[in-house]
Amino acid sequence: MNVGCERTAKVKAPPKIIDTGGGFFLEEEEEEEHKIEKIVHQPGPVLEFDYLICEECGKQFMDSYLMQHFDWATCDNCRDVEGKHKLITRTEAKQDYLLKDCDLDKREPVLKFILKKNPHNSQWGDMKLYLKLQVIKRSLEIWGSEEALQEAREIRQDNREKMKQKKFDKKVKELRRAVRSSLWKRGTGSHQHEYGPEENIEEDMYKKTCTICGHELTYEKM
Repeated sequence: MNVGCERTAKVKAPPKIIDTGGGFFLEEEEEEEHKIEKIVHQPGPVLEFDYLICEECGKQFMDSYLMQHFDWATCDNCRDVEGKHKLITRTEAKQDYLLKDCDLDKREPVLKFILKKNPHNSQWGDMKLYLKLQVIKRSLEIWGSEEALQEAREIRQDNREKMKQKKFDKKVKELRRAVRSSLWKRGTGSHQHEYGPEENIEEDMYKKTCTICGHELTYEKM
């Protein structure tokens, strides 16, 4: 909308020269009425703000930490750092919610993250931290339901136990072989092993090394 006005003003006209007939001239000033052109004022810009609605309190806000980094509509006052809005590492996202790299990096929309220095060793690479709520949402998109996700967790845990048992059985077999070898050598008149200090090699597995011949005795402590 244009705002304007038109007005008139009296201004001085150029002086008029009058011959007096007495040998000199007079200057007579007159006022003329002039119309001043219409002045048009352009309206100033209208500033509009797109307010966001917090999903927790329902109040309007313009920006927040979660909105800026994760596109999550929650104001700073409602942000629950240790609970609902906790951040988790990429490793936790993959192990606890059975996600693959492609689920985090390629599936649309790609999950947002922030980078943070590794607290255990600054020389290691930066950690990627994800919003736990978004990780859970992505996991449910893939597995379909919480029940299906839990079932997949149990299957994975069962497979881990089987692998662990298989590894244990292999260690026991090696131990029995080592003991039989030791008994056979002892029966053929070889020296009696004199083992050094005990060494922990893996979980419950230990070994001793003969100080004379270097023979290793591997065994498990229950």
